[in-house]
Amino acid sequence: MPKVMFNLSSSDSITSLNQYVNPVGSFVFVVCAIAGGAATVKFDSPLPLVLGLLIGTFFLFGIKVASQWEKAAVLRFGKYTGLRGPGLFFIIPIVDSVSQFVDQRVRVTDVTAESTLTRDTVPVNVNAIVFWVVWNAEKSILEVQDFGHAIQMSAQTALRESIGRHELAQMITNREMLGHELQKILDEKTAPWGITVQSVEIRDVQIPKDLEDAMSRQAQAERERQARIILGTAETEIAAKFAQAAEVYSSNPTALHLRAMNMLYEAIKEKGSMVIVPSSAVETMGLGGMLGTASLHNRPQV
Repeated sequence: MPKVMFNLSSSDSITSLNQYVNPVGSFVFVVCAIAGGAATVKFDSPLPLVLGLLIGTFFLFGIKVASQWEKAAVLRFGKYTGLRGPGLFFIIPIVDSVSQFVDQRVRVTDVTAESTLTRDTVPVNVNAIVFWVVWNAEKSILEVQDFGHAIQMSAQTALRESIGRHELAQMITNREMLGHELQKILDEKTAPWGITVQSVEIRDVQIPKDLEDAMSRQAQAERERQARIILGTAETEIAAKFAQAAEVYSSNPTALHLRAMNMLYEAIKEKGSMVIVPSSAVETMGLGGMLGTASLHNRPQV
């Protein structure tokens, strides 16, 4: 059964912690507690310590800090009042609440589809990366319960559907085309949420080892077939040229004699070589006089 695994890398845990407390509020709480304790010792009354703890608790939960790339949604008695940040901002504890810190940087979702069938029924494992960004924090908070999980599930569904619509060869050779198709499908879904899918990259397409070996043997057989076709074509061209030469020699004996003499010369020009020529060829081509002249020419003079 096909499985899809995904992983969202972000600073969600730190953001959730900043939703309640932060270093600035903690520092103010400690200062108020120390001041109240000092006043209690000085006036010998627990009231300053209680006031200091109450004031410190107010600032502990009332002071919020959003990073440069973050926006925070503030609710007052459950009703949306607006976005805050980046930087320092205040809320009224109990009355106000910060629902979510939204990271507006480019975020990455890793999606892996395992044992998913292609159009030509080949099981493949596909790994893809989705780059997306929140351009409207208000929409992403108010329109979607968990936009990060929604991106993951949408990428999962789109990847599996796209694998089923394409053959294995297309997925291996046209990864860029497959990524553009996934990006278009996801962007249409996420645009109403205030989220833009910038790009989708197919990192890896894996096929079973047995199928990989079979494809390798098929490619090798195809190369051998092409080599045999090329060799046969060359032999056909050579035979055609020989046939044309034979027609010329049959109609012109002198040309045939000249060709034979050239072949004989090429054979005897190397030193120490011996060539046996039939007597009929000697008489036909008049090679007797030629060979005698050649021997006289090569005899040393006294």
